[in-house]
Amino acid sequence: MSLEWVVTIVSNNWPMFIRGAGMTLLISMIGTIIGAIIGLVIGVIHTIPMPERGAKRSILKVINAILSIYIEFFRGTPMIVQAMVIYYGSALAFNIDMDILVAAFFIVSINTGAYMAEIVRGGIISVEKGQFESAQAIGMNHLQTMIHIVLPQVVRNILPATSNQFIINIKDTSVLNVIGVTELFFLTKSVAGNNFRYFESFFVACILYFIMTFTITRILRVIERKLDGPENYNMMDNQR
Repeated sequence: MSLEWVVTIVSNNWPMFIRGAGMTLLISMIGTIIGAIIGLVIGVIHTIPMPERGAKRSILKVINAILSIYIEFFRGTPMIVQAMVIYYGSALAFNIDMDILVAAFFIVSINTGAYMAEIVRGGIISVEKGQFESAQAIGMNHLQTMIHIVLPQVVRNILPATSNQFIINIKDTSVLNVIGVTELFFLTKSVAGNNFRYFESFFVACILYFIMTFTITRILRVIERKLDGPENYNMMDNQR
């Protein structure tokens, strides 16, 4: 590897690298946020108590079956294949001319939602059963219990897993180059194709990916510590 070539590539193409890194961060951030919301909704639906009989039981079973198929499909197939099927399939099957950026947000979001659904389900299950029983004892329904008691705890408990999913999405957005999304990997290929210095060009991209993931990891860990609060609490009696 020639250090001079690395410096030359960076100095001549830094706007493209910055634009690609920015697009990568934007897609991964929005995809993670929307995916987390999808996961929370599915997690709440999956934990709705099943009625013993009646139409509500049948409807709930159908909804749970559909959601289970969605989760298994998107967890069991690579994102690169999902991108090809969704982007080109929407045009062939439904005659939808999907914008590339919209397609990128959609693909990352629904892929992330499938993983987040299982993470949220695990977070809900980890909450003590006694809290559900206490909420029912004071007259709360399932939705009220989730909003006021369970989900605040779940959001904190799943924050490390959500942070990890964000980091994964930063790296996995590189597969979206197959549909022409101008993220970091796509633009690095363009730079390498112009100067025929593939190793040096992708070395720069590698450094940028590392900087992004390292920085985001440290920021999210600081947020986790802030949410944890102080490690030691000094309990003091009121003195008069």
